[in-house]
Amino acid sequence: MPQPLISIVTPSFNQGKFLRAAMRSVLDQPDVAIEYVVMDGGSSDESPAIIREYEPRLHHWQSAPDSGHYAAINDGFSHCTGEIMAWLNSDDQYLPGALSIVAEIFSAFPEIEWLTTLFPLRWDERGRAIRCSPRRGYSRTAFLAGENLPLGRWHSEGCIQQETTFWRRSLWERSGAALDTRWKLAADFELWARFYKHAELYAVDAPLGGFRWHGNQRSNLQRETYEREALEILKLAGGILPSRLRSALRATAAKHLPDRFRPLAHRSALLHQSKVCTYLGAADGWKLATVLH
Repeated sequence: MPQPLISIVTPSFNQGKFLRAAMRSVLDQPDVAIEYVVMDGGSSDESPAIIREYEPRLHHWQSAPDSGHYAAINDGFSHCTGEIMAWLNSDDQYLPGALSIVAEIFSAFPEIEWLTTLFPLRWDERGRAIRCSPRRGYSRTAFLAGENLPLGRWHSEGCIQQETTFWRRSLWERSGAALDTRWKLAADFELWARFYKHAELYAVDAPLGGFRWHGNQRSNLQRETYEREALEILKLAGGILPSRLRSALRATAAKHLPDRFRPLAHRSALLHQSKVCTYLGAADGWKLATVLH
């Protein structure tokens, strides 16, 4: 079965310390067709020299002042033609083989329009995977109930990890074909809200990569701003946060309810339905399953 071309954009600015590892995690992916774009914002460190080392393997790159992180990503995508799209920030990494998994799943299941992992990883400054925070699943109803907000005042399944989320170009185009640069930190969350208007998010039961935690990211330094933006985006999308009582009931059902009672909890909207891709082996490949989370 022909595999789709995957377009990856990496925005970067003075991240030479991590940039090589991020680029190699894309370029060294085996058995997959990749179209890779690197958008450097005119770095004064070693970043331009690192990018030039890999220039023959890049679809496009540039190093010049830009209008910010999300504008650089939009500009990068304007150079891309792949059927599958994603961006990877310059201090993050994919796991080996992650993109071949993504390509196989999108090829096998035309109904999947965007995909993420149930096992988002966190790297440390040295590039070690130091944390895995498993998710039970994702759904539009859970998203609109605030369960993917980066806040802890109600039940949360955790954020949809941008670093390991992929989508079809057709979904991107139907959703406006651009990140909304009015949001300074949470444009990824706003993109997920738009995607959910058109398609459910599927999850793969395998890790794909993750976020590098080194304390100097905008998401760390300006966490309150991200949270405030995400909450505003959720409200604009029609989301309604649950009461504390309902949130407590939801948390209990998600974590402790026996399987025989879970369909009833779903009918009562205490559990959500999600689609998960699981690998059955070389002979059987990937299978879709519906789970209640």
